[in-house]
Amino acid sequence: MKIFMICNTAWGLVNFRSGLMLGLIAAGHEVVAVAPPDDHVARIEALGIRFLPMPMDNKGTHPGRDLLLLLRFYRVFRRERPGLIINYTIKPVIYASLAARYARIPAISVVTGLGVVFLNENWVTRLVEVLYRYSQSRVQKLFFLNRDDMQFFQRHNLAPAANMECLPGEGVDLAHFSPNLQTLSPHSPSRPFRFLLLARMLWDKGVGEYVEAARQVRRHYPDAEFCLLGFLDVQNPAAISREQMAEWVAAGTVNYLGATDDVRPHIASADCVVLPSYREGIPRTLLEAAAMVRPIITTDAVGCRDVVDDGVNGWLCKPRDATDLADKMTRMIALPPEARTEMGLQGRSKVEREFDERVVIKRYLDEIGRIAGQHPT
Repeated sequence: MKIFMICNTAWGLVNFRSGLMLGLIAAGHEVVAVAPPDDHVARIEALGIRFLPMPMDNKGTHPGRDLLLLLRFYRVFRRERPGLIINYTIKPVIYASLAARYARIPAISVVTGLGVVFLNENWVTRLVEVLYRYSQSRVQKLFFLNRDDMQFFQRHNLAPAANMECLPGEGVDLAHFSPNLQTLSPHSPSRPFRFLLLARMLWDKGVGEYVEAARQVRRHYPDAEFCLLGFLDVQNPAAISREQMAEWVAAGTVNYLGATDDVRPHIASADCVVLPSYREGIPRTLLEAAAMVRPIITTDAVGCRDVVDDGVNGWLCKPRDATDLADKMTRMIALPPEARTEMGLQGRSKVEREFDERVVIKRYLDEIGRIAGQHPT
């Protein structure tokens, strides 16, 4: 069948769901990527996937623009007549699901995380709950990436419980993110210990806590390096400005490495990957780091805690607590190299057991087969 994969960025589709899209094509389906156009459209088309541009106000709450988005989705669905749509991120999950309902097209929604709107409850939170409850009442399947988010939906009656299911994250390509056996423990006395935070540069990713923890750790280990890799000045109320980043870099607190389409060399050169996020779905960057045999420090928060077995393949720290983060980072530096290598190996083993991308693709294919049987047209 023709399957629409819909997300709020082309970057999100190609970076997190390329394996799934290619898996669906290999199974005989036609895949169409639908998202606002950005610099990553060419990467999608290079996979042999048609890209259909869909402008959307990702972070806004203006009812007129959201109604216009709903109409755009409906018109495209009526014109293209896909056999199934799969929605990611909040705006597509809500408005593409509604449009699919009106156009009588089956839909799968994937809640990749509840996001910043649920960190501080206010009227927007209540509105989003109402929109979730209405838009998800008729979707064929509602996938979650962690059980905390699924239980939240169940407690608040935001969708039929029978339609909910938890996936093992979005999976990771274990062949693409493979360990370099010659550099299992990259740290050596010839260079400083290197931490890496890999994420969009947002305050709710814990970037501020990471910077403050770097200041504290440097009192004991002045040569330690604290690197940041990811998009800056993104369209998000929690975005960190270029001016703020430049101030941190000028002070010598952190090194900002920019953004990249291939994070593997940066993960390989790091001794430990850190993500002090307040809340996630399942952080893909941590899965990639673990697959590449790197120990991890992350918060004991929704989604993050799913990737780390505390004390086994890394450590959990308290959310929004730079001092506790600094303590875990100091302990990581003090570990013998062999102990860090063992943590990394345990992380790789965990990803192989629990987060293999092939398991995720098979679950999608099973669900698509079930939906095709119920909707043969």
